Amino acid sequence: MKSYNPTQKDTENKTWYLVNADGQVFGRLASQIATVLRGKHKANYSPFQPTGDCIVVINAEKVKITGNKRQTKIYRWHTGFPGGLKEVRMGQMLDKKPGFALENAVRGMLPHNALGRKIFKNMKIFCGDKHPYASQKLVELKF
Repeated sequence: MKSYNPTQKDTENKTWYLVNADGQVFGRLASQIATVLRGKHKANYSPFQPTGDCIVVINAEKVKITGNKRQTKIYRWHTGFPGGLKEVRMGQMLDKKPGFALENAVRGMLPHNALGRKIFKNMKIFCGDKHPYASQKLVELKF
């Protein structure tokens, strides 16, 4: 039996989904978004091709954070200068950049290579209900 590999023509037909993050649990939402972005929900899934769909997330600031993550989870990065380690708690990051936490969580669940960077461009995150993608005929996706 011959194996099936999707062609370029198969990967061009992307469905645009609308996800309302209001009241959704943070980690579960991120993992389900990553699954749709990768294309694992489709029958023609291929791990080395971008077979996933596009997602528009609205109300990213209203995502539900469970447990003590708001006070205990720390985002760290280094500026590249001596003594340049920066640390910000999740609560402060959500106040400053509400969409960053969800964006960072989904990016960590995608492959860490060129394919992952290409797949990540298919996700758009917005704070509030307004978004410029109404012409894409969005299908509401409920988790």
